[in-house]
Amino acid sequence: MNRAPERGRPVPPADRYRRGERRTSAEPLAAAWEPEGTAQLRRPRRRGGVKKLVSNYGWRIYAIPVLLVLTALVVLDTVQPKTPALGGAGTTVVETPGSTPEAPPSEVQGQKPKLDVPTAELPAGPAFSENGVGTWRAIAGGGNRVGEGNARTFRKYAIAIEDGVQPGDYNNDDVAFARTVEGILSDPRSWIGTKQVALQRVEANQNPDFTVSLTTTKTTHTICGREIPFETSCYDKPTKRVVINVARWVRGAMAYGSDITGYRTYVINHEVGHALGNNHAACPDNDAPAPVMMQQTFGVANDFVSKLNAGQDVVPADGKICKTNPFPAG
Repeated sequence: MNRAPERGRPVPPADRYRRGERRTSAEPLAAAWEPEGTAQLRRPRRRGGVKKLVSNYGWRIYAIPVLLVLTALVVLDTVQPKTPALGGAGTTVVETPGSTPEAPPSEVQGQKPKLDVPTAELPAGPAFSENGVGTWRAIAGGGNRVGEGNARTFRKYAIAIEDGVQPGDYNNDDVAFARTVEGILSDPRSWIGTKQVALQRVEANQNPDFTVSLTTTKTTHTICGREIPFETSCYDKPTKRVVINVARWVRGAMAYGSDITGYRTYVINHEVGHALGNNHAACPDNDAPAPVMMQQTFGVANDFVSKLNAGQDVVPADGKICKTNPFPAG
């Protein structure tokens, strides 16, 4: 039988919280007891941080950082430009340390033909002026209009000598040189003899259509080029200058031999013919007079002239050989 505790005796701690036991007046109002059936309802104590994640997810938690790194690498690889494959247009060659890049293939330069054209060589003779300064002094003087050409075919010309050409190359007389040029172009066998052209010598300040210019070899090479490795003259359309190479003016051409006057007549008519719009021509028949627009400076045989022009001109290699001829209407 249970007895009530005696008054004044302390209640043992174990009995203090038993159901139905009475508290003493000195004890605090504490509810350290639990109602029956509530122990099962208590929540487990919260665990924080990594321990909680490990407790909840186990070993899978350690895979998350690895997955994040792999995802970042995939995204970076996607957005960066790709290096094109070798061999395509715009390729980038990446060298590895110690490697030597292969040299690109180089062209095999075509060999210049060995031009065995004895009639194209400059004849032996006196010295001539090789170096000029690229400026010309006009020779004063004018003349009458000659020829039957109409207004559309009328051409005015001036005469000049390059600074640097020595007086001995034109017999120490620039007026005589100008008179020679004017005389050639006024000859009835010249271009005015075709009945299609009218010519007139004018002063350099009278807006000439072209200027006949005695020129040193160096300046001639600069203006005319050196595709053909023999001394030549030319017409330079941008500057409207008929360039007469002093080397040829002094020594002539093999085809003309000792006939320097005949060659000078030819070279003036030939280059002025270019200024009038004419192209090169071929020898039409054996022993016929060569057209003045044939490149007689190099010879009067079609085979030779064709070889010099590498088949790019109008001259066929047909074996025909003409005779020299300095006039277009001879």
